[in-house]
Amino acid sequence: MFTGIVTDIGEVVAVRPRGDELHRLKIACSYPRASIVEGASIACSGVCLTVVAIGEDDGRTWFSIDAAAETLRLTTVGQWRHGTKVNLERAMKVGDELGGHIVAGHTDGLAALVHREDLTEMARLTLRAPHALSRFIAAKGSVTLDGVSLTVNAVDGDIFTVLIIPHTLKVTTLGALTAGDALNLEVDLMARYAARLMEPR
Repeated sequence: MFTGIVTDIGEVVAVRPRGDELHRLKIACSYPRASIVEGASIACSGVCLTVVAIGEDDGRTWFSIDAAAETLRLTTVGQWRHGTKVNLERAMKVGDELGGHIVAGHTDGLAALVHREDLTEMARLTLRAPHALSRFIAAKGSVTLDGVSLTVNAVDGDIFTVLIIPHTLKVTTLGALTAGDALNLEVDLMARYAARLMEPR
């Protein structure tokens, strides 16, 4: 589990396809090498991935992950190339501060950035959610976009808006977004379960 509070921006330094259904990616980061173990879960732009190797090149830590067909199909991972920047978050430990909201790291679909409005030191993003997911998005509720916990400002059908504060623009990849970009979207876990419980039996 995660909180949607990004703790580092990683950089994809290698992508190795292993057939059509598996990619191994190597991601450089600033986490101490000794703090990462094989089998650990790291959210990479909101996608929970398992560490399969760790190392260090020129004093910089790196870890490798395997992305299978389902992940490549449903998320932006299949579009990542050498130099792609990704938001990173380590898995929660018991007792950690829950600064965002409960995030599973299981991407539900892709949100499309329709419009970006740059304000004084902030940015308002207007996004389109897949129709099947829009019912889980509510004003003042939470969403995760590329691993970042955000509060929804307004909703109109499949369209919703979020406001990105200066700190978030600085410490995540959201500051570099432009209209047309796709983002990994995870809807609020509690909203999904509530909707399931309300379905007719």
